[in-house]
Amino acid sequence: MDLFEVMRCTFAAREYTDEDLPDSVLYELIEHARFGPSGGNRQAGRIIVVRDKAVQAQLADMTLPVAQRYTAQALAGETPYNVTRPTALSDEQIAATEPMPLLTEHIRNAPVLLVVCADLSALAALDKDLDRIGMAVGASIYPLVWNILLGARARGYGGTFTTLSLAVEPQVKSLLNIPAEWAVATLVPMGKPVKQLTRLKRREVEEFVVRDSFDGAPLSK
Repeated sequence: MDLFEVMRCTFAAREYTDEDLPDSVLYELIEHARFGPSGGNRQAGRIIVVRDKAVQAQLADMTLPVAQRYTAQALAGETPYNVTRPTALSDEQIAATEPMPLLTEHIRNAPVLLVVCADLSALAALDKDLDRIGMAVGASIYPLVWNILLGARARGYGGTFTTLSLAVEPQVKSLLNIPAEWAVATLVPMGKPVKQLTRLKRREVEEFVVRDSFDGAPLSK
């Protein structure tokens, strides 16, 4: 596939066939993906390749309470886990909600699950003193992950970022023996998608790209 075509059709694949994603292919994907940029070129990532179905099941089960709240908020028209708008739901309403299977079952059923970790001691959190949630450190780890997904799409495989597990990070770290100074950046279930989507819906460039200031004129051709 042409690079631009891959960029336009790499989708969040959550349903997979029984076909395996061999270690040889996974190695090739990561071999190329590792050239993604990272802060100071410190390459602070570590990837745990999980194929043990019992471990995948434990990781999926850990995220069920998180998925429950996520589902409840989504059904109520809220943005789940939003940092600017607290939920109006009660604990009882959340507890009575059945979590959407699509939030956890791909963790349980994927042919392979990547647990991507970041070495906090190697990351420059330039926004750590701002009065908001930090974002800067993600720039040093997520390009690696996205490169893996782009490569997977080009080879006919797929996967998706999953971050529900970050809400229960201590449990994940305990299960996988992740050291204290490391963070869990994302879980990435991967496999051969049941459906290969080719037409994705996104906002037009003019809707979110502006010139010179936040309220500037749209960028156009």
